[in-house]
Amino acid sequence: SPACPLTATLPRWRGEEGGLRGRRRRLHPPSSQPAKGCATRVAFASLGAMPDFAAERKLGHHQGRIVVGLDEAGRGPLAGPVVAAAVWLEPTRCSRWLRRTLDDSKLVALEVREQLYGAIVQEAGWAVGVASVAEIDEINILWASMLAMERAYAGLGLVADHALIDGDRRPRNLPCDSTAVVGGDALSLSIAAASIVAKVTRDRLMDGLSESHPGYGWERNRGYGTAEHRAALLHLGVTTEHRRSYAPVRARLALTG
Repeated sequence: SPACPLTATLPRWRGEEGGLRGRRRRLHPPSSQPAKGCATRVAFASLGAMPDFAAERKLGHHQGRIVVGLDEAGRGPLAGPVVAAAVWLEPTRCSRWLRRTLDDSKLVALEVREQLYGAIVQEAGWAVGVASVAEIDEINILWASMLAMERAYAGLGLVADHALIDGDRRPRNLPCDSTAVVGGDALSLSIAAASIVAKVTRDRLMDGLSESHPGYGWERNRGYGTAEHRAALLHLGVTTEHRRSYAPVRARLALTG
């Protein structure tokens, strides 16, 4: 089979995020080969590096080929759905501000993240996909995340030439070529945009669920297993939005027989 364009052209490095917001450590030599299935292990070229269109350019993004980014939010929480987004950033419509400000959603302050979301939904093609708590418990969080990505891609309503996926796994049922990029939300502008849309969308969903299920602090912890959430889980019990396949939730259910 032909070599993956990104595997052939991007450096095979691993990187880590530093403890300070937005700061990244220097590269370390790889300890393993790129993941199977055209996955590319890439990371940060220097301290303070920002995502760019390098990966997209390698795939013909600026010659009219449609390259989309996919990412998810909500794999770790004890409650709530997992949300994915697919984003197509057209080079001629992507503003200079958006290109200079986009970053991994985990590294962006809330106010800036909301501004980025507003710019993305106006300047880009985008869609979101959701996998429910029931689906997470049935097929596990990994494949529920892949399912949400497939739904997000389908929602775009276009046929892409290539999809860039954050992480080391790819959805099985995408109708286009795809590449998994480890740390992709800090490397690719398309993936970074998808991370912003997925994160903001899920945060808003959890805000709504917090009103239906008060006391767990989901408007603050977004369903993650914080001390506040775990204490509420112990005292208030398990809701319909809790993931029963997750150990802390199973443990709480065991207390009630």
